[in-house]
Amino acid sequence: MDKIGLIAGNRKFPLLFCKGAKKKDYYIVAVAIRGETSPQIERLADKVYWLKLKEFKRMFGIFKGEGVKNVVMAGQISPHRLFSREVIHSQDIQEILKSIKNKKADTIFGAIADKLKGEGLELLDSTIFIKDSLAPKGVLTKSEPDPAVWEDIKFGLELAKAIGALDIGQTVAVKDKAIVAVEAFEGTDNLIKRAGKIVRGGVTIVKVAKPKQDMRFDIPVIGLNTIKRLISSGAKCLAIEADKTLFIDREISVKLAEKRGISIVAV
Repeated sequence: MDKIGLIAGNRKFPLLFCKGAKKKDYYIVAVAIRGETSPQIERLADKVYWLKLKEFKRMFGIFKGEGVKNVVMAGQISPHRLFSREVIHSQDIQEILKSIKNKKADTIFGAIADKLKGEGLELLDSTIFIKDSLAPKGVLTKSEPDPAVWEDIKFGLELAKAIGALDIGQTVAVKDKAIVAVEAFEGTDNLIKRAGKIVRGGVTIVKVAKPKQDMRFDIPVIGLNTIKRLISSGAKCLAIEADKTLFIDREISVKLAEKRGISIVAV
């Protein structure tokens, strides 16, 4: 049985990866992050090592000791932890942060990928076993956006790609061709919440991959929590990039969106 390593972040992405890897008969060695990774990882991975964020350097020895050569990163670490006391007082983490030119997502994850490679570990496409969970092109809900919303989608796509190229974020909120909010460090859920406070309903959320998206890390992900945020913010439509956005819990999410009058399209 082939082994594969998993650096497991938060939410359901790592769990989905485990299920996909198991279908391919892989033995999964997971490094889980305390305070981030779901405890459910214990029943899905074959072996789990729980580390504090500041202990991240231990994962290199863990994977090598387990005979792992290929590794996947799935799930994120809460952005605010980059400024936490745990990180500030971690010499190992500070060494990496000081060695990179900035703290953009691609820069940080790229540095981690380089560290893995330096230890003889290859970082793989994070969707390698779950391609069927990538959103297919088309209108995913029964209700299709009206012409005005389609105009907002086109407008938002251009903006989202522009901020993606700068590695600022992947998501924008627009209404009537006005830029309501742009995602930065806070993440998509908080962007949607913020947009809902700025306008009273009717906003369109557009989320895309970066123009040169590295599928090994920081890929666009949406799921049931995203739909719940859209509902609470009074959003009218969610547009995502087809074939590059991971849509977790798609069936139940689409049903909920339809029930609340929200259109979902993959373009």
